[in-house]
Amino acid sequence: MSTVVDKFLKYVKFDTESDTETGLTPSTPGQMVLAKELAKELEEIGLENVSLDENGYVMGVLPSNLDKEVPKVGFVAHMDTSPDFSGKNVTPQIVENYDGSDIVLNKGEDIVMKVADFPELSNYKGQTLITTDGTTLLGADDKAGVAEIITAVEFLAKNPEIKHGAVHVGFTPDEEIGKGADFFDVKKFGADFAYTLDGGEIGELQYENFNAAYAKITFKGRNVHPGMAKDKMINSMTIANEFAARLPKDEVPEKTEGYQGFYHLIAMNGGVESSSLQYIIRDFDMTNYEARKKFIEDLCAEYNAKYGEGSVKLEMTNQYYNMREKVEPVKYIVDIAEEAMKEVGVSPMVIPIRGGTDGSRLSYMGLPCPNIFAGGHNFHGRFEYVPVQSMEKAVDVILKIVDLIAKR
Repeated sequence: MSTVVDKFLKYVKFDTESDTETGLTPSTPGQMVLAKELAKELEEIGLENVSLDENGYVMGVLPSNLDKEVPKVGFVAHMDTSPDFSGKNVTPQIVENYDGSDIVLNKGEDIVMKVADFPELSNYKGQTLITTDGTTLLGADDKAGVAEIITAVEFLAKNPEIKHGAVHVGFTPDEEIGKGADFFDVKKFGADFAYTLDGGEIGELQYENFNAAYAKITFKGRNVHPGMAKDKMINSMTIANEFAARLPKDEVPEKTEGYQGFYHLIAMNGGVESSSLQYIIRDFDMTNYEARKKFIEDLCAEYNAKYGEGSVKLEMTNQYYNMREKVEPVKYIVDIAEEAMKEVGVSPMVIPIRGGTDGSRLSYMGLPCPNIFAGGHNFHGRFEYVPVQSMEKAVDVILKIVDLIAKR
């Protein structure tokens, strides 16, 4: 079993699910627990300037061993897992020499990952897969990235005869709730550019992503005994349901692809007196993105006019922007990653990210930061899995990027 696998299996045992509601950074205490472990490992490997700040950001540097100046490269991954599905008590299963058939994740609960539903499984016949037990997500997003980065810098530290420039490492909290870069100190990090290891299947290379917003709409009702409610009760859940039905029914994640944007209802809560809907809003094109936000604002204004001022409250925030604008002027960093993949036998797939990474925010903070595959599939749910060989290739890509920069 490879070192990267050992590390990955260790990290997924940490419960690091993030939470949109706490208002803290990190948003959950488990992230700080993992952060302390990672900082300790970086120190043991021999990195310099290892730090863990009060917000849970871990940084360290493997110093250059060259006698010339080359660009300082960084590698970044996030520690949290999505709040969309439980990340507590993760029990990974290892499927060796996968035979291409359906995978029983949990016999007792009859949970099966079917090739008919996930046909890309067929690409990994003969490989070793790490899956869930069907009751939690796996955490390959993004603990695979964390494991790959640490494995690569450990290899370089243990093999000083390999020439390399300075390699900067960073691990962030709360990426899954759009706050991973909120307190990232770019100047302290010190790299000239970086790569996030937060992509999906092997070969992914990305420097375009969604523009992204989060919206919470709260509906105010009035509760009266149902036997006396005529012309008095205002059921906030009815208003919320009516509001949700007004959004374009085909502009949702399950009906869009490529460069198409969407509105995604991620949570709904309520009773007669008060209800809320939480959406994420996504679009690659800035004009369309602003139009989507305006549509939500106008709809809220319409419902306030209909049901009375103050009946609907909108809280909407920008989460991140399309990094393409910031990466294109230094596109050679994408070219380096593409060349690295080819040299280690990986076919690059330069595609847009139908999501976001810390790199999108960091690019706007002065640290151009494309995204590289970490190897996983089906993130944020019970059918998440990662092929071992994909993680090993991600380590190879990191090492080759470092090598190519050293030779510039």
